[in-house]
Amino acid sequence: MSADRNVDGPAAPIGGLPPGQGAMALETYGLGMRFGRFDALQDVGLKVAPGTVHALLGENGAGKSTLVKCVAGFQRPTSGSILIDGREQAVANPVVARGLGIGMVYQHFTLAPGMTVAENLLLAGGQLGAAIDWRRERAKLEAFLQTVPFRLDLDARPQALAAGEKQKLELLKQLYLRPRLLILDEPTSVLTPQEADEVLGHVRGFALSGLCTVLIITHKFREVMAYADDVTVLRRGRAVHHGAVLDTDPARLAEAMVGDAAASPSPIPGAPRAAPAAGAPEAPPALEVRALRVLGDRGTLAVHDLSLRVAPGEILGVAGVSGNGQRELVEALVGQRPRAGGEVRVQGESYAASRTENHRLKVRSLPEEPLRNACVGELSVAQNMALRDFDRAPLCRGGRLRFAEWRRRARDWIAEYGVKTQGENAPIRSLSGGNVQRAVLARELHGEISVLIAANPVFGLDFAAVREIHGRLRGVRQQGGAVLLISEDLDELLELADRIVVMSEGRVSFETPAAQADRKTLGAHMGGGH
Repeated sequence: MSADRNVDGPAAPIGGLPPGQGAMALETYGLGMRFGRFDALQDVGLKVAPGTVHALLGENGAGKSTLVKCVAGFQRPTSGSILIDGREQAVANPVVARGLGIGMVYQHFTLAPGMTVAENLLLAGGQLGAAIDWRRERAKLEAFLQTVPFRLDLDARPQALAAGEKQKLELLKQLYLRPRLLILDEPTSVLTPQEADEVLGHVRGFALSGLCTVLIITHKFREVMAYADDVTVLRRGRAVHHGAVLDTDPARLAEAMVGDAAASPSPIPGAPRAAPAAGAPEAPPALEVRALRVLGDRGTLAVHDLSLRVAPGEILGVAGVSGNGQRELVEALVGQRPRAGGEVRVQGESYAASRTENHRLKVRSLPEEPLRNACVGELSVAQNMALRDFDRAPLCRGGRLRFAEWRRRARDWIAEYGVKTQGENAPIRSLSGGNVQRAVLARELHGEISVLIAANPVFGLDFAAVREIHGRLRGVRQQGGAVLLISEDLDELLELADRIVVMSEGRVSFETPAAQADRKTLGAHMGGGH
């Protein structure tokens, strides 16, 4: 295990606490939630022991968020019961949940950026009077910070904090209210490996203290195995697996998630991987970036003289915490953002990312948030699939667009890529995120590929979609294509890439073969520690 996990199990709750204090025992019995004719939850039974960390796993749409929203009072279940410390409770709304001692940290930051850390903490507590005695409140906040394992400057503002510090502030907001049950929704998605281990280590410490119980939603098997005591897997609205973490492994958890005995999880991140084909990194680059400079949204340099090379048949992974120039790099490479300097070459030719060059040099891209960056939401699935070659044969003949051919090909691709849609004429905005990505994959992976630029291609997607898209990326490499994979998920890069470079403050700060990559070293460079 990658963390110092206490394999002896959770400590007993601190003695002498009166009823209604200390770590909460949570149980759901026959919980159901229906939206119209759709059952988001069906007869879900969940038992979370006090003073433990309980992980909740499942694909997108499995019901995880619906379940915790019912517990936190954001939704009222249509059937079943919620039991707190063995007694049934009607959690009518978030105010009631807060009164019961239930707090929740969301995946995306909910901070007031213009307020200080102190002001954010007080705002989270609510019930502020017209006048604030700042001397008294600061003394209370300072005393509170003495009880937690990490500190933040009370006068700092969130816009000046790193991602890891913002996540700590979100956690502090809840801990300041002394929750008995703390719900965490993907709490490490924006953190470096060191920051993730630090935050989860602290969270586990809070549970072991006996003052708090933790329910954590995550998609990372490593985090489950390292920090959780127990795990529940949801599939299609039902709880299909319960058990102690020490009695399971990632393969069994993956099988429970997808309901397929043949399913296997991605290789354990950091495990030895097959080396790339001999000489691949030394081959003439399919993609070469030389001293690239790109301006950010505020007119300052976001990418500083960045250079990298990707050989045919190679996946080069680009690691880094969000906000270090990755988005601007991708947009400059695919033609969505002008370049302030430097050069990009594909197959030895200068490349400006024009549509004509994309066709001739066989360059494709899988952008982050494909519905916003690679699709026209109001157009149909068939029309979006034709965006790249609608004016070329066989979709166009003699200057006439052949719409029947668009629809025929779209039906073939929908079947081949498993796109779940009402049909090729459905607006692409009506599809789920995973199915929009599959539709874009079909378009971008059609035909021969020289270079594929993929940016966080599986962000927010479920386990099955992640596995499929990863397989497609490997397929491009096997066919001799060069893949530039930009991802904020280090596990993904360790699994897929042949080489990994780290971007920090708009520059490449480190490079290593993936087979020799060390998670802590990568994390240190991602955090700007070198």
